[in-house]
Amino acid sequence: MKTYLKRALVNEFKKKVLPNKVLILLGARRVGKTELIKSYLEEISSDTYLQLNGEDINDVALLKERSVNNYKRLLSGIDLLVIDEAQNVPEIGMILKLIVDTIEGIKIITTGSSMFDLSNKLGEPLVGRKNTIYLFPLAQIEFSERENYKQIRENLEERLLFGGYPELIQYDNWEDKKDYLFEIINSYLLKDILVFEGIKHADKIYDLLRLVAYQVGKEVSIQELANQLQLSKNTVANYLDLLSKVFVLFKVEGFSRNLRKEIVKSSRWYFYDNGIRNAVINNFNTLALRNDVGGLWENYLAYERIKKQQYLKIKTKNYFWRTYDQQELDWLEEKGEKLEGFEFKWSESKKVKIPTAFAKAYPDAAFEVINKSNYLDFIS
Repeated sequence: MKTYLKRALVNEFKKKVLPNKVLILLGARRVGKTELIKSYLEEISSDTYLQLNGEDINDVALLKERSVNNYKRLLSGIDLLVIDEAQNVPEIGMILKLIVDTIEGIKIITTGSSMFDLSNKLGEPLVGRKNTIYLFPLAQIEFSERENYKQIRENLEERLLFGGYPELIQYDNWEDKKDYLFEIINSYLLKDILVFEGIKHADKIYDLLRLVAYQVGKEVSIQELANQLQLSKNTVANYLDLLSKVFVLFKVEGFSRNLRKEIVKSSRWYFYDNGIRNAVINNFNTLALRNDVGGLWENYLAYERIKKQQYLKIKTKNYFWRTYDQQELDWLEEKGEKLEGFEFKWSESKKVKIPTAFAKAYPDAAFEVINKSNYLDFIS
């Protein structure tokens, strides 16, 4: 039997399904967008809905004729239109604008596993007519709904190794979990990138992901990656941008307000999910057998913090901080004028002090070490 965990954004989702508005639900493939909508549709028995899929040529054909008459015929007696994988529908932004502007009271939900077309083509036509929310792999906030503190601690290793893709809940066996994650990266993960025009080196994208996986928590030099992959710097920058647009990677930049010694031009890249990161490098060894536990821990805390910020609507800018003489902070948050610095440590016994140069430059900034004893406050 399928286990369905209540998603953290479900209340916000319901609130944003509004007449003559488009709700855009964005997130990587297989993170549970369809399940979320399915459970919502089961709840709203009073509404009549039409569900279409952007990957079904017959469904796309129904939307092709961009005329008021066509959409009035299609949506006669329909309260809610749902379009899955809407990024595959040509001219989707203009289509939705026409529907929203001419069919009184219609509510629309679209999902997308890529921001290519959904941000570009929907952006302009739907100004003032859309709300966008993001769905990620399961967050600790969501696991905590059904786990007590003891279970959370017992499951930490599994989270660091396998991440939070919803379907993993069904598998008790670690081998089955591994197989599922390999299936995801082979069949789903880069689907949106590989159909995108201009991608000539599919294998290079996997190589790029591997290189980034080994550099989690470290500054990534695009030039160095380009040299290793024998690609141009621009191509690598473009691929990294595409990987962030399909929710595989996200970027954190260096912070500076005034110090000449601060490094600002480089970036760090993190995976949205540890399971994907480990599948990319084909390493699911237990923590006791690994030499990258620090990187796994940092990647986990980074993406769980991002999920918390999104779901709890915490408006903040995230950075790392480092000087040329190697003083650094793993994570720095800026809320208005307020700065909070964090250092991520797997070991609870390591004593860590705030970097001297940082304390001197930003005397009012808060500082905290995040380790296994206090990490839950940081992420949930």
